[in-house]
Amino acid sequence: MATNKEIASDVIKALGGKENIQSVTHCATRLRVIVHDKDKINEEAVEGIEKAKGAFFNSGQYQIIFGTGTVNKIYEEVTNLGIAEQSSQETKEQKNEGKNGFQRAIRTFGDVFVPIIPVLVATGLFMGLRGLLTQEQVLAVFGLVPEDISANFLLYTQVLTDTAFAFLPALVAWSSFKVFGGSPVIGIVLGLMLVNPALPNAYEVAAGTVDPITMFGFIPVVGYQGTVLPAFIAGFIGAKFERIIRKRVPEYLDLLITPFATLLVMSILSLFVIGPVFHSLETVVLDATIWLLQLPFGIAGLVIGGLNQLIVVTGVHHIFNFLEVQLLANTGVNPYNAIITSSVAAQGGATLAVGMKTKSKKLKALAFPSTLSAFLGITEPAIFGVNLRYVKPFLFGLVGGGVGGMLADLLNLEGSGMSVTVIPGTLLYLNEQIIWYILVNAVAIAVAFVLTYMFGFSDKEIAKDQ
Repeated sequence: MATNKEIASDVIKALGGKENIQSVTHCATRLRVIVHDKDKINEEAVEGIEKAKGAFFNSGQYQIIFGTGTVNKIYEEVTNLGIAEQSSQETKEQKNEGKNGFQRAIRTFGDVFVPIIPVLVATGLFMGLRGLLTQEQVLAVFGLVPEDISANFLLYTQVLTDTAFAFLPALVAWSSFKVFGGSPVIGIVLGLMLVNPALPNAYEVAAGTVDPITMFGFIPVVGYQGTVLPAFIAGFIGAKFERIIRKRVPEYLDLLITPFATLLVMSILSLFVIGPVFHSLETVVLDATIWLLQLPFGIAGLVIGGLNQLIVVTGVHHIFNFLEVQLLANTGVNPYNAIITSSVAAQGGATLAVGMKTKSKKLKALAFPSTLSAFLGITEPAIFGVNLRYVKPFLFGLVGGGVGGMLADLLNLEGSGMSVTVIPGTLLYLNEQIIWYILVNAVAIAVAFVLTYMFGFSDKEIAKDQ
């Protein structure tokens, strides 16, 4: 078995040598390389690299799929061999290369939300664990009842599960300022202003126990706990405004004037204009999403589950982060998660069928690890390495996702968090839903597996692909 250093050397050689590589970076699963001349890439050699699960061009980058964990080690070895790391400006330019305005907007939206997803994932897992630990059935195993749980322990779990969503605007404003070129610390403070305890709490206002503050006789002002759009727009405008001020203020006055003016102007705009307007728009989006998910006969699950992985391939799936965050912040549950996890599981089922049916040792070596990756929630190796290459497995994976999504919708499955699916996603359903969650995933996998094994693949496809 080759070492990671040897694999990195093979990568550089297959890409045309050091002189053909401009820079390199990576994401969760892929090594992303900018090359000077695409024609110098030996794609057959790339496909034969140990641990590589496929490769393709996207957004101006040649992307080699290695999978979670492995890609970090290969990246480190590649840079140790003298390949330059990709600058943030190069990354931005490459991401936007060949994209229209809508695609660039969605990409930017994703850039804002991706950095804050880890804490939302952790919060969702905390919610799931709290739900497990407070179940009567679980407590009974230890001879306890709910009344035996310490009030202080419950308070601690509340701190774990409520903090991220209570201060969500601060997280969003921080990330927005960072993405749009402002000072992240100003974004944090601006976001915290939106949830200052001096303002009426948004949840209490919604419950009717507290009244909004009326400013200037007609503007209702509340805290914006759990909101996303107001903080996103405030972050976007605030970062641009800060940069305008910084360009016009003498350097010796920059520290004094720039943050003062930015926070003063943006606090007024955010609380009295941006907040009321975009919070109303956000409410409309949330209501529309809930309406869609309440359609009868599992229609929403069928459509979302069937199309989700197709949307992932197009790269505009980041828009759903906003919807999931909104559902969690305002309703405490996320019905999207169970639907989407079906689509992820189904792609793994289709890839498993290919691995089981093929006689090619190389394809088996690619398909089985890709299946495991999909069952752990990451479908890129399965989609780009196997399913899309042979087309029908991908299509039958979509069918499995639609069937599983419809079943999840009919069963009213609701996760306690987001961004973890299939096996890791079980932690979001550690209550009476766990059996149904497992059933939904099993159905999605079974449908995709059977259809792919029976009608979606034969080794003749390998010859066509070569």
